[in-house]
Amino acid sequence: MDRTTNAIKVSGMKLTNRLVAFVTLIVVCAIFVLFIGGAISFRQLGIDFISHYVDGMVDVIDQEMASEQRNNQYFSRWLPKMLKASDVTSLTIYSETGILYQYEQIQYQTAATQQVITRDIPLDSHPGYAVKLTFVPPYAEFAYSIGPLSSLSAAILVIVLGLAWGIGWLRQQLYGSEVLEQRGRLILAGRLDEAQQGDPREWPIPASAALSQLIEELKEARQERSRFDTFIRTNTFLDQLTGAANRVMFDNRLHTLASDDASQGSVILVRVADWDELVAQHGQEAADQLIQAIGNVLSNAIQRFPDAVLARYFASDFAILLVNQAGDEVHPFLAQITNALDKLAPSEALDKDNWFHLGMTSFGAGERRGRLMDEAERALKAAELTGQNGWSQFDKQISRLDKRGSVRWRTLLESVMAGEGPMLYRQPVFARDGKTRLHYELLGRIKDEKGKVLKASRFWPGVEWVGMDVTFDKATVGRALWWLKTRDYIDNYAVNVSAYSLCQREFVIWLRDALLQTPRSTLNRLLVEVSEGALVSHFDAARPCLRLIAALGCRLVVDQAGRTIVSTHYVKDIQPAYIKLHRSLVRNIHQRPENQLYLRSVLGACEATPTEVLAVGVETNEEWSVVKDLGVAGGQGRLLGAEMSPHPAQKKRRRWGETMTLGRKKTLQQGRGWLEVILIVSILSVLVVIAVPKFYDYEADANVSALKGLKSGIDSALARTYALAEAKQISDQPSQSLIVDGKEVSVKYGYPQMSALPKLVSALQDATHWQIRRYPEQNRVDFIWLFHEQPAPACYLMYQEATASQQASTTLVIGE
Repeated sequence: MDRTTNAIKVSGMKLTNRLVAFVTLIVVCAIFVLFIGGAISFRQLGIDFISHYVDGMVDVIDQEMASEQRNNQYFSRWLPKMLKASDVTSLTIYSETGILYQYEQIQYQTAATQQVITRDIPLDSHPGYAVKLTFVPPYAEFAYSIGPLSSLSAAILVIVLGLAWGIGWLRQQLYGSEVLEQRGRLILAGRLDEAQQGDPREWPIPASAALSQLIEELKEARQERSRFDTFIRTNTFLDQLTGAANRVMFDNRLHTLASDDASQGSVILVRVADWDELVAQHGQEAADQLIQAIGNVLSNAIQRFPDAVLARYFASDFAILLVNQAGDEVHPFLAQITNALDKLAPSEALDKDNWFHLGMTSFGAGERRGRLMDEAERALKAAELTGQNGWSQFDKQISRLDKRGSVRWRTLLESVMAGEGPMLYRQPVFARDGKTRLHYELLGRIKDEKGKVLKASRFWPGVEWVGMDVTFDKATVGRALWWLKTRDYIDNYAVNVSAYSLCQREFVIWLRDALLQTPRSTLNRLLVEVSEGALVSHFDAARPCLRLIAALGCRLVVDQAGRTIVSTHYVKDIQPAYIKLHRSLVRNIHQRPENQLYLRSVLGACEATPTEVLAVGVETNEEWSVVKDLGVAGGQGRLLGAEMSPHPAQKKRRRWGETMTLGRKKTLQQGRGWLEVILIVSILSVLVVIAVPKFYDYEADANVSALKGLKSGIDSALARTYALAEAKQISDQPSQSLIVDGKEVSVKYGYPQMSALPKLVSALQDATHWQIRRYPEQNRVDFIWLFHEQPAPACYLMYQEATASQQASTTLVIGE
């Protein structure tokens, strides 16, 4: 809000332009005032001059009236010549008894619009007599002449040249202030890196130097704040000696994973025997060296397991959390760790054959963290009783999820891609008030061979295992775009994309083409989510694609923040719209001050940016109240809104069937013979009356949907081509060639010709889906969709080629 207000305050004319406009206005006004005043004075002097001359003429007439021959003939001998020389148009000598003499120039009788001056002067020597004169104002018939007015023209020219020189000098002197102002605008726009180094021409120099010093201090303060935030996060959730997670982070992750209703995994404890004796004999430094060596071995061992967590649980204990690995699947891993630790050379204070032990337990959905750690501790005690290096497993039965190898995963995923693709559940994200919906997050789901719905946490490791990241992300983004185009035009939708796909050229090109064919208003409602840990790992490679997404109008979201401890430098670089906290940080946050401290550090990292923080996994009012008090912008979780299936009615029926008891099912199965017959007959009747006509309407609906998609693609291609043609200044030419999207196409009056459309619209490249009707005499072509290789001519898309008088256009014609 403050940045927007400042931007509004500084908008307007620059200081130099204001001064130049002011000086120019003052000079022009001065010239105008002097010109008007001079003209009025000049005119008045002329009038005074001729009035004085007329007064002298009247005196002469008054003197001649004393003559005895004061008749008309007397005055006609000498007076007309003098009047004509004086530009007197008419003269009348009259008294109360009548007119004594009258004179009027013939050449002025027809000039009705000519400005004249009329005076009525009484004769002083002859009372009762007066002279009425009408004469032309001085300089009335004079035009502009170079000679008489050359001095005035030269004066005006000197003033204009002086004004131009003065303006140029003023601009040169104030150029430094303009550079300084531009630097200030960059700072207000958030482009601090570009404004860090000042221009040597900036003026005033003290202001420029002060600004440079303040920017340097601000950057140092931000770096110190970033280092401090990283220090807080690392000291809160990381062990300082080994760099692994600490007990707090491990317990958070284990609690979140164990409480998930579709998860499984294993917990492994690794303990160094006789730790106190080792510290007593060889000191803390030797003990720390051994702990670091063990941490390196365990860290390298878990690299092949996605989402695995290694933590230093106690001074001499390590804990490992494996996701989606349970029971016998973990035994080879335990043997690998045992062999690797056997190769280490422990201190002389430790028995080489009995200095470390491992305990393992597995868990399924809905188990408690404390119980799991107690089981792992029991297994560890059992390993210690063997009296040698080794491992032990806690004997328990868990509900195991189906185990799949790479072949089964590939088969399942390929069948999903060959079908309708992944299902998209949605969950609302609300603002702080709990009522304003910010957007929906689209959650990918697939069905296994038995029809059971699998969450992304379950099937995504399989996607990465078989290398189908790009394929799956294409299907997910494509369905999300279809959702935006076909559903309501109000809500915003967020879709998850892997950071690995953003680094692949194939996916980037596909995503660019898909977004360019989508209207800008639709892209403004699309949010792209990327996991924080993977984003930081592939940040340099993914940055161009992220900037492309933002440039096209989509917003960026970083989710699962806090799942791994990484730097938040990406916030200043890509400035995502939202950062979503990992659910392990929100779970019981009202009881965990360390999680609150971590959340404060994330909020501090986003202070100087438009990025806002959202809490994910809010399930209780206490959690929601605490995160709101800490300053989050919104939340997502079961408390605010549960996940919604794309087929809610089917989901409800499935849950009802799963919760039905066996006795109830047997009771309902009795006496259903006739009831089933009646039910089947009723269903067939409904199909005949309702469903069958609907089936025939399916072809028409599919036809219209395909034509609407083609219309959207062609309209987008028209807009892109015309914009390029305008830039090349060829939009008014009947035939030209232009490079659009890396392809040379023929354009006509700035729009693509009919033959060039398949190059710009990918939907037309498959000729088996379209039938084309051409009308060359009308500059028109019709596109008809082939439904099961059969044309449906009742509905078609008409493309009207551009002419000199009209633009190119598309029209969707829908028949009955």
